[in-house]
Amino acid sequence: MAGRFAPRTTGPALPHQAAPAARRRTGAPPPGAGAEGRTEPPLTREWTPSGPLDLRLVLGPLRRGPADPTFRMTPDGAFWRATRTPEGPGTLRVAARGDRVGAEAWGPGAEWLLAGLPALLGADDDPDAFTPHHPLLAATRRRRPGLRLLRTGLVMESLIPSVLEQKVTTDEAYRAWRLLVRRYGTPAPGPTTTLGLHVMPDARTWAMIPSWEWHKAGVDTKRSSTILRAVRVAPRLEEASSMPFPEARARLELIPGIGPWTSAETLQRSNGAPDAVTVGDYHLPSIVGHALADNRHATDEEMLTLLTPYEGQRHRATRLILLSGRIPERRGPRMTPGNIAAL
Repeated sequence: MAGRFAPRTTGPALPHQAAPAARRRTGAPPPGAGAEGRTEPPLTREWTPSGPLDLRLVLGPLRRGPADPTFRMTPDGAFWRATRTPEGPGTLRVAARGDRVGAEAWGPGAEWLLAGLPALLGADDDPDAFTPHHPLLAATRRRRPGLRLLRTGLVMESLIPSVLEQKVTTDEAYRAWRLLVRRYGTPAPGPTTTLGLHVMPDARTWAMIPSWEWHKAGVDTKRSSTILRAVRVAPRLEEASSMPFPEARARLELIPGIGPWTSAETLQRSNGAPDAVTVGDYHLPSIVGHALADNRHATDEEMLTLLTPYEGQRHRATRLILLSGRIPERRGPRMTPGNIAAL
């Protein structure tokens, strides 16, 4: 239970405590900067996709709210992503260059990020494996030829924000992610100062966050305890990124507090799993039911029945339904966001 309490003052400081103070004392430059405070030149790569590619559609699922400290889209059309790779923190900038994609990367994880660029942008995805059996899906597929299912190869970066999204409004979850990453993460390598990008904390730092800081971020004990259980076995969970979907899902769901909803939301991003349909979602059954059968009151079971023709591609089917714009009109009040931090 050590992770439920503040670290002892004699122990190593957390990144948000140590880094700024150390830089003030020593004059050391921020991560990704040279000895004189200059940003180190990036590693670069160009990649040509085999077909149409819409970066906004592909990378959009990585963004956790408009103020996500790990993700930015800039006015020049570039996408910036700060993450923690097996090699260390890294920042990736991706932009379309005609029929090619150009990428730049900074930090210890730069080589790892560039090596995984094709997979990130859907090179391992097979859109032709999907056969639309409904006019809505066929029409949406024609209008969105650049949709690919990404694969990050990183489990914890998707698992933790997915746990934060359990049973709360998206605004509450985004706020918690934003506060915790900014406070306990580290500034992203590269020229990211004006973007405010941060790399999420490592497993040890997540485990050392005291209970009152979770509370201040609006995270209840059930969700914070799930995250603490997960980070204690983070290396084992990261292994799921290279497993087939059924085995990966089983690995994640061994952790108490991680169920089908959370494992699907995670593996859609980390593994690019095309069949990882999100069961247990508050809105998705009604959206799928309304789109495919004009049934806005569909249950999870009815949703899965409607998606049976797309077995093996059910996540892609739901993405296309969400992109179609055929969403049932709201007929009730929005869920009121909670704020346990005020208690």
